[in-house]
Amino acid sequence: MINFFQEPRKFSALFLIISIFFNFYFFSGKVFSESVTSSVKVEIVTTTTTTTTLGGGGGGGGGGGGYTTPSETKVIFSGRAYPKSTVTLLKDAQIVATTIAGSDANFQISLTNISAGSYIFSVYSEDNNGNRSTLLTFPLSVTSGVITNVTGIFISPTIDVDKSEVKKGEVIKIFGQAIPNSDITVIINSDEEIYGKTQADKIGAYLYNLDTVEVEMGEHLAKSRATLEEEISPLSRVVSFKVGAKTVLKELIAKIVKADLNGDQKVNLIDFSIAAYWYKRSLSIVFKSIEAERLNGDGKVDLIDFSIMAYYWTG
Repeated sequence: MINFFQEPRKFSALFLIISIFFNFYFFSGKVFSESVTSSVKVEIVTTTTTTTTLGGGGGGGGGGGGYTTPSETKVIFSGRAYPKSTVTLLKDAQIVATTIAGSDANFQISLTNISAGSYIFSVYSEDNNGNRSTLLTFPLSVTSGVITNVTGIFISPTIDVDKSEVKKGEVIKIFGQAIPNSDITVIINSDEEIYGKTQADKIGAYLYNLDTVEVEMGEHLAKSRATLEEEISPLSRVVSFKVGAKTVLKELIAKIVKADLNGDQKVNLIDFSIAAYWYKRSLSIVFKSIEAERLNGDGKVDLIDFSIMAYYWTG
């Protein structure tokens, strides 16, 4: 199996192509052709360079020296995800920063010390069940001495089902997480599309019970999207299920716990000792992938990673 983090240059382009493809298409080849209005805005703020002159002493002294305050080059991403969820920022398919959305679902990520150039930035979030949103992609040209604000990001809902196969006539639960109090549209993509409506609660959780009495037998695909006032999110990832002659509960995949470095679903002194070992050391190839997935993702272990660990601490 290819480890993306071991050979990022070789596979970054492929990763971006695949992720963009899945944002618009089902793996079955069917397309959701409905247009979605975007609330994302890009604002360019030019910073100034200030030169301060230090005057010489009295009595005809020599001219003063001076120093220059360098212009700031920064990209800031802000928007809404799910309350207390992890929001991840990628630059050219590499994780460069993560943050935790507030209890109101708002988030902001600032990327500093970035060189001028053209980049493809991407943002995604993960809900409390370990399900991820779709990848939102922003091609940007960064100019030296300029602050670029990308605002109005509306993370798509997550989606999952409780059964991989449901007996015709029974109910299948379709659920996920979105922006709190948003209106959720669940789209069942089959021979005839079915549109279901529900609402996310105050923590963003939503549930739609699909009665399969009127649903034809066979494979089905589902996506969801959120609407809040006049804003509409992108479509979620696709989830599949089958309407058949029996009911089969979906196997739950063990959730990856942020900051859990040894995979025991806990964050405690064992994880702290692992992180302490790698503190300010060059990471091994194996641990680089762990750090990218479960810590800050900047290729090193520092105080930022320990603060993430403190946030997720279970003891």
